Amino acid sequence: MLILGIESSCDETAASVVEDGTILHSNVVQSQVDIHKAYGGVVPEVAARSHIEVINPVIHQAIEESGFSWDDIDAIAVANAPGLIGSLLVGTLAAATLAKLHGKPLYPVHHVEGHVYANFITKQSAGDPLELPSKQPSFPMLALAVSGLHSQLIMFEDHGKYHLLGETLDDAVGEAYDKVAKILGLPYPGGPSIAKAAVDGDENAFDFPDAKLKGVYDFSFSGLKTAVLRAVQREVGVDHTFPSFELAARLDDATRANFAASFQRVANQTLVKKTVTAFNEFKPASVVIAGGVAADRDLRRRLAEALPVAVEYAPRQLCTDNAAMIATLGYYKSLYCEPTDPEAVEVKPTLSMNETAWRT
Repeated sequence: MLILGIESSCDETAASVVEDGTILHSNVVQSQVDIHKAYGGVVPEVAARSHIEVINPVIHQAIEESGFSWDDIDAIAVANAPGLIGSLLVGTLAAATLAKLHGKPLYPVHHVEGHVYANFITKQSAGDPLELPSKQPSFPMLALAVSGLHSQLIMFEDHGKYHLLGETLDDAVGEAYDKVAKILGLPYPGGPSIAKAAVDGDENAFDFPDAKLKGVYDFSFSGLKTAVLRAVQREVGVDHTFPSFELAARLDDATRANFAASFQRVANQTLVKKTVTAFNEFKPASVVIAGGVAADRDLRRRLAEALPVAVEYAPRQLCTDNAAMIATLGYYKSLYCEPTDPEAVEVKPTLSMNETAWRT
């Protein structure tokens, strides 16, 4: 079964063709990083306009590169939640229009759940070779989903059967990376730039707090971000009234690297600690990490050292936003669910995974 996936929830326009939820035939991603870099973050209106410009060419390219035609496509899957409302509308309207035009079943899926399903792709028919997992994860499965907008721990009993153990109460970890990078004068996006700077830093140079929360599996990174800000202010000899955007000019490269490494250590230790706690309680058969932050080498190393089971990771190209994960999830959803009427599909920018399990 061939599924065309479409993704436009934030600042990547993507389309992909995946077969039977495991074989990747094409994966086209048009990134907006260079556009938003000037602003230090994603500007929603700019993102939506960019999606409008490229959505049709990206879909056409994905089908062409797959080696198949519209006659071969069996269904369409699209991320309709969560995300930026303008961005979601572009992808969802394109998918609904194409589903009606070509008479294809349509399956709206949850973007964060889609990230988890990037780990189910184990084969590839064309394109630059990716380091894919050797086998699909087994159920029950524990998933750590971490990105610029999401930090969640989810326990999957089976496809479509899951419950949210905990999530961020404020900033997601990826958002904290972006904000700390801005304080340190490092380029957007913050995850890769902090990881690069941290290589030359001392991760024990600064001691930042780990948030203490009532919910065992909930996250909070706002306090960590503020702790970095206050530590930088102290280091350069200014108080809290000093403009934060002027702090970076007062840091030398060595100190900047130390701040990056120390922040990275605490952020990743927090993620690993809660993942290990959940593993010990629920005894899953497999563990996966998903989302843009899952590409972080330091996080992968710490999880590998802390967990008693081997973890196979999706390639970095499938950790950041892409449509292959959407197509893969769409395939498994099609096995158990009726398609959605293209004229009835809605975007749901704030939809939590607490509300989205599709098998009871």
